[in-house]
Amino acid sequence: MRASDPCVIVRSMNTEIDSARYRKCLHNSQKVTWDIDADVIRFRQLDTASKFLPDSLSLVAQLPFLNPSQQRLLSQIQGRTYAYLFGLIERCINAKVLEMGRAHCLSDQIAVAALLKFVQEELKHQELFRRVEKLADLVLPAGYRMTTDPDAAAAAMLRKSSWAVLALTCFVEIFTQVHYLHSIRDDDDLSPLFKDVFYYHWIEEVQHATLDELEWQRVHDGLKPEAIDTGVDDFIELLRMVDGILQAQAAADGEYFCSSSGAYFDRERCNAVKACLLKAYRLQYLVSGARIERFERALSSKVTTQQLQRVDAAFAPLIAYVAS
Repeated sequence: MRASDPCVIVRSMNTEIDSARYRKCLHNSQKVTWDIDADVIRFRQLDTASKFLPDSLSLVAQLPFLNPSQQRLLSQIQGRTYAYLFGLIERCINAKVLEMGRAHCLSDQIAVAALLKFVQEELKHQELFRRVEKLADLVLPAGYRMTTDPDAAAAAMLRKSSWAVLALTCFVEIFTQVHYLHSIRDDDDLSPLFKDVFYYHWIEEVQHATLDELEWQRVHDGLKPEAIDTGVDDFIELLRMVDGILQAQAAADGEYFCSSSGAYFDRERCNAVKACLLKAYRLQYLVSGARIERFERALSSKVTTQQLQRVDAAFAPLIAYVAS
């Protein structure tokens, strides 16, 4: 192909644009770098007089038989799970981003630097969430149980195609921003420390979401239609895997709450708590992301109408469950 070919010129322009976006992400991430102890924890404990998650995410107000202190405890249990599940999913994200960085090693060094910074930040986020979980363990009743091993879950997710894993990564890191901006940031009833955890998480996730979009598009551009179709199926399977994790944790958290709330709940009410938890977790990790225009735009630009309908069909029962 000749250098004067219009396709070469367009590709060169796109490469320059992409490189500039990697550079901007790197620059922004360097500006907002923070330390877990000095900036976030600051020798504080989690305040059990406050909720950890807002009602718009925890849905505790949908259980009218709970009194305010019980609603607060259920919110705190959900907050603990929220941190635990983010740490679990970020185990997969970090491994994939580290792999993606290798594609740039002999070309765009700015892209390499931006992705390495991404990896460093994700490792820090995992440590932050482990610290939060330990702080929660100090102030909440004994008996909390994590139902999924993070390494095993990440290994299972990483067996899917890169297209699908990057789609899930983009999906997660877009909805985390929306949760903070529209639900957590302005809720004065939340634990100040818990709010700070997700503020500092958010200011680095802003860059991560852009890098996710760039890497997802880069991988997409190199695939044949049949490989993209496989990627769509894999993405749907990843959503089901996440939902399986949510179902197991909702059941465990429901049992934990009913046994540690200091009140007696009959089988009907305990089942109602478990159903509310599953509804909240599906809202937080699946349904809220499906409704975000930024992700919808990124996905629809890569798939056919029929493929998009398959994704929509996978989300439909989850959306219906949350709306019920």
